[in-house]
Amino acid sequence: KEELLKSIWHAFTALDLDHRGKVSKSQLKVLSHNLCTVMKIPHDPVALEEHFKDDDTGPLSNHGYMPYLNRFILDKVQEDFDVLEFYRMCWTLCYKKNIHSQHLLISDRDAFKVWCIFNFLSEDKYPLVIIIEEIEYFLRKMMEAMGSGWSEESFADYKLQLNTKNCLTAWELIELVGLGLFSKGLDRQTLSMGITEVFTELILDVLKQDYMMKKGHKRKNWTERWFVLRPTSLSYYVGEDVEEKRGDIILDQSCCVESLPDKDGKKCLFIIKCIDKSFEISASDKKKKQEWIQAIQSCIQQLRLGLLSPHREARLRRRELRQRQQVEEEDLAERMKQLQAASDTKQRELEAMRMKMEEAAAKAALEELRRKKTQLDLQDRYRLDLEREKMVRQQMEEQVAQKSSELEQYLQRVRQLEDMYHRLEEALEDERQAKQDEEAMRKLQARLLEEEAAKRAELEQIQLQQQRALCQTEAEKRELMAEQLAKERDLQAATLQLERLEKERQGALEQYEEVSRKLKRAATKTKTWKDKVAKHEGLVRLIQPGHKGLQQMTNWGPAAFTDAELEQRKKLWQDSKNQGAQAQ
Repeated sequence: KEELLKSIWHAFTALDLDHRGKVSKSQLKVLSHNLCTVMKIPHDPVALEEHFKDDDTGPLSNHGYMPYLNRFILDKVQEDFDVLEFYRMCWTLCYKKNIHSQHLLISDRDAFKVWCIFNFLSEDKYPLVIIIEEIEYFLRKMMEAMGSGWSEESFADYKLQLNTKNCLTAWELIELVGLGLFSKGLDRQTLSMGITEVFTELILDVLKQDYMMKKGHKRKNWTERWFVLRPTSLSYYVGEDVEEKRGDIILDQSCCVESLPDKDGKKCLFIIKCIDKSFEISASDKKKKQEWIQAIQSCIQQLRLGLLSPHREARLRRRELRQRQQVEEEDLAERMKQLQAASDTKQRELEAMRMKMEEAAAKAALEELRRKKTQLDLQDRYRLDLEREKMVRQQMEEQVAQKSSELEQYLQRVRQLEDMYHRLEEALEDERQAKQDEEAMRKLQARLLEEEAAKRAELEQIQLQQQRALCQTEAEKRELMAEQLAKERDLQAATLQLERLEKERQGALEQYEEVSRKLKRAATKTKTWKDKVAKHEGLVRLIQPGHKGLQQMTNWGPAAFTDAELEQRKKLWQDSKNQGAQAQ
């Protein structure tokens, strides 16, 4: 609710044209309607009239609008609306009246992202400002995202320019980034990239993103997806432009992530187990697999502990650290005041003691004068007085020695306090050195991340080459399959032709047998006729029939070819058959 109120405060302030802290009721009606539309809340215009029925005359103040906003809008907000659309609506109402983008190096879109980052890092006090520590945190992250070094001297000079202000408004922060005071030598595209990366990390809560392979639930095929990890979900898209979402893996306290052994030709596998289903994912290498497992386990652990997102937790820790440091500084100042008061008291006591000693010395001189005047007359009495005076003097010297000892003890106590103050300064110096060491480690991590990105690009290039080789192999395989199918079709056609020839041969054999039977019957008739002729007419022997052996039968009838011609045709047919088999 506090983060939503910050954006609404900007919109309310933009509607306050006279800077009196009041806005007309008609403008608030439009603002309330737009807020309800963006947040998907049913709008009740009567509620606004009822709430402000006592303020019909004159504009309404921020203090009067806030109770209505909390009761009728913010208390009904659910988490099913687009927060970025809400931010853009409030930004549209306020940015044109506060910034002039002609002289800035950033676009309106990048200015909007800086505005969102300001709302995230600003203090929960109105009017909204961002303190110098959070400004340094934002600028450091932006410079790391752009791959540029951080200049402590430049930022120290800038803090001196701020004097005692030590804070900026949203529009001053946008102007600071847009003028490029800390990004000199970098182009607009690099500056926009740095702002976008910090916006994605802080506002969109993107903890990690990269390409990985995911196994499908129905067809069980592996598909490359762009995965984006947030504190409560792991979303996957078609590409890194995150325009076409393919699904979400909702993380809760019951989820768990485990490593899997290599299988089905896939390596670097791990599985995310949820209540209703499980998701098998393959990373590009073992290092990225371990990073993803650790990141997902951290999100699940955060959910089990009931903590906010890591960046919100870090923001709370920074605020608590600043509060503790402020309390410690106040305690130290209070102790120093007490020590100073004690020192002043001791000084006053010493001054009083000195006055007493001076008074005692004056009294002793007076007594000495009196003693000299009465020396002649009261010599005996003087001796007694002298002895008594010596005793008094000894007592006073003892008192002086005692006071000197007390003074020495007080000075020793002062030296101890000074030593304690020096040790405190050394502790503060050690803390600053630790911060510098931490910054060096951050820079080292940034350099390692850049090397990892270069290696990832090289691996992606190798993967593209492998994919092209696989595509080429697949094309050759398809050509071989087509050739094999053609040969199979030719083999089937040859088989059908052989079966047809077999059937024709069977028909020829049947025809040959039929002709042989007819020939036998004709031969029998001829013999009978010859016998009759020889018997009855006594004629000479008739012309004998041909050889009664089996005649060659072909498709062209009996005895259509000679044996030599038939043998030659058979040899030619056998040669053509062998050539066809070799070709297949």
